[in-house]
Amino acid sequence: MSTASPSPHRALLVITSHGQLGDTGNTTGYTVSEAADPWQVFVNAGWEVDLTTVRGGRPPEDGFGDPTQPNQVAWAADPDVQAKLDTAPAPAEVDPSRYDAVYFVGGHGSMWDFPGNNDLSRLAASVYEHGGVVAAVCHGPSALTTLRLSDGSLLVEGKSIAAFTDSEEREIGLDGIVPFLLQSRLEELGAKHTGAAHWKSHIVVDGRLVTGQNPASAAGVAEAVTDIVHAHS
Repeated sequence: MSTASPSPHRALLVITSHGQLGDTGNTTGYTVSEAADPWQVFVNAGWEVDLTTVRGGRPPEDGFGDPTQPNQVAWAADPDVQAKLDTAPAPAEVDPSRYDAVYFVGGHGSMWDFPGNNDLSRLAASVYEHGGVVAAVCHGPSALTTLRLSDGSLLVEGKSIAAFTDSEEREIGLDGIVPFLLQSRLEELGAKHTGAAHWKSHIVVDGRLVTGQNPASAAGVAEAVTDIVHAHS
């Protein structure tokens, strides 16, 4: 059992800034539970939690999720969280050396603005290459489709991984709306994807890469992150 550190561990939640669901006319954004659940896990573990959004500032919220769920209620009611959402820096403004872990929050918006974002990739690669953990849940692993390490290799190549499955995407009727199917793209890039039953928690740990399949996996991903970091503290 690890002892408390005089300098608390620190996690960075990465959140989408994309608010339009393709050309449907509907809105999207980040799934609140996928930020609120890991936030609660990290806070309960004594960690400090910061936020970054792709364009900086308050991110759009996805319409999915249960607003009566306790962690979401706490997230919405916490003045520190709300201040951090309002003033969230863009990734280029974040010092990666401050963080033990970077956690890519899901929500369909991330499918549009996580992939190909060089600032996000540099941030996460720096955390990883300095011994930290990269984590992602649901659609958050879309960031991993273009996350290259300093040697040019894709982080996910050859790694075991979980993400929102193609069949879950089809079940909710958005398989023709999202820019690509996440499971398929990850597999094309050489990741070893595994899936569980729809909407059931499924977490995969491969070294210092931790991923989860869907919203039900968000807290478990954070718990795995804290276990890894505390084991090496």
